[in-house]
Amino acid sequence: MTAATQTATLLTAQQIRNLAKETAVVEQQKAAVAAKKAEENREALRKAFMERQIRPDVMKYLMNGVKHHAEQGKSEFLVLQFSAELLTDGGRRVNNFQPDWPDSLQGFGRRAYDYFHEHLKPAGYKLHAQILDYPHGDLGDVGLFLSW
Repeated sequence: MTAATQTATLLTAQQIRNLAKETAVVEQQKAAVAAKKAEENREALRKAFMERQIRPDVMKYLMNGVKHHAEQGKSEFLVLQFSAELLTDGGRRVNNFQPDWPDSLQGFGRRAYDYFHEHLKPAGYKLHAQILDYPHGDLGDVGLFLSW
């Protein structure tokens, strides 16, 4: 190989540093776009949860679930699951089994609890909440369980 050929393919240390910087910038831009999209998705889910209403046929759904689970020998079932981020305290009261956990509900969670309190509690049903998972050590989803 000649000296001219060897120098033509040789990249300088500065060129390598510049290439690394350019790659890092592109990766940062991709990460920023992904983070923005994830935040937009979280906000859309939050908005949908806050605006969601109780379905007119909810009692039929609940009683079918109760019947199905009771026939299997169970005494409770998960009726609602949502992110702990949707609670006013991020799920702290639920996680610590505090009796005032319903006070942290908002949006659809609050409407579901109010429906339970008005229609099901007088019939002897109970409702409890618990944290279902801990992604990366954080509070994840909350489950509301109807029991009898």
